[in-house]
Amino acid sequence: MTVLLREAIGDRLRHARTNQRRTLRDISRAAKVSLGYLSEVERGQKEASSELLASICEALELPLAELLHNVAADISALDHVDVAPMPAETERQEERADRSERREPAGRLEGGHLVDGVLGNEMADLRVSTQRRGPALRTTISAPKMVAA
Repeated sequence: MTVLLREAIGDRLRHARTNQRRTLRDISRAAKVSLGYLSEVERGQKEASSELLASICEALELPLAELLHNVAADISALDHVDVAPMPAETERQEERADRSERREPAGRLEGGHLVDGVLGNEMADLRVSTQRRGPALRTTISAPKMVAA
């Protein structure tokens, strides 16, 4: 899987900005760059110049060296990841698909109420309890009253 440098830089810039809870507008003003261009840089659609990166990093109070170090680490980590599923994992996925096709519905409706059943997903099975714990809430929603002006 090839990661483009501009995408990795954009991800790190957006991450730094959102961690500071700052807006694109705030950073674009501080960095003296248009909001639209900054947005494109964050989305990895534009290749930022070194001057622009330095300005954005200054606005974020993020050392340029730290940004580049983190981007290099991100790219290095992604270069060593095997994204193709292992054969054993593929078999497990097929088994799960077969089981889910055979699985009975988790619950059923009787008289407008869900009857107890087991809901399943790949992570865990959850028991659903439909017992009522008190009187049912019954209310009527009426149309808003018109006030004469």
